Amino acid sequence: MTSVSDIMLAAPVIPVIVIDDVAHAVPLAEALVAGGLPALEVTMRTPAALDAIRAMKQVPGAIVGAGTVLNPEMLAAALEAGSEFIVSPGLTEPLGKAAIAAGVPFLPGTANSGDIMRGLDMGLTHFKFFPAMAAGGLPALKAIAAPFGQCKFCPTGGIGPDNAAEWLAFDPVLCVGGSWVAPRGAPDQDAIKAAAEKAAQLT
Repeated sequence: MTSVSDIMLAAPVIPVIVIDDVAHAVPLAEALVAGGLPALEVTMRTPAALDAIRAMKQVPGAIVGAGTVLNPEMLAAALEAGSEFIVSPGLTEPLGKAAIAAGVPFLPGTANSGDIMRGLDMGLTHFKFFPAMAAGGLPALKAIAAPFGQCKFCPTGGIGPDNAAEWLAFDPVLCVGGSWVAPRGAPDQDAIKAAAEKAAQLT
């Protein structure tokens, strides 16, 4: 069974993907995996998202998860489509309990100590820090993470090639989430693979 830690350590960047046309899903996933980014977060913000997850699952080496999962109903739909991990912008008790009951690797969003404490009460120790830049950037995460030595983070929101390395240098950060490696629209496979290769070398 893959753990949330395994997924976060698969590569330094988890691409945050918005798919409007399911025809874009496979070529995008192929380019990202070829570039060294196997864990793919498909956000459930578009009608094509669930079919995109199903399509990307066919790409060898891809670990496909669902993002923007807001409630147990969306969780169930994401799992039915084959999602291997679940990412949420926040944490509610119904969603947290449903994800834990499903046994799926779960990365809930947190932006303050109360969120983290709620997660710890449920047995969760790995969190998305979101929205990372708008919530105060790296100084905010350092301050929030200080009392929670057992916790690991995937900052997402406002992170790009210019600042990703700075976040990754902070020990509790296992990876970052970013959309810069997977621009919205028809994929340019060569450009995406090149961006993925650079992202995969970040430390």
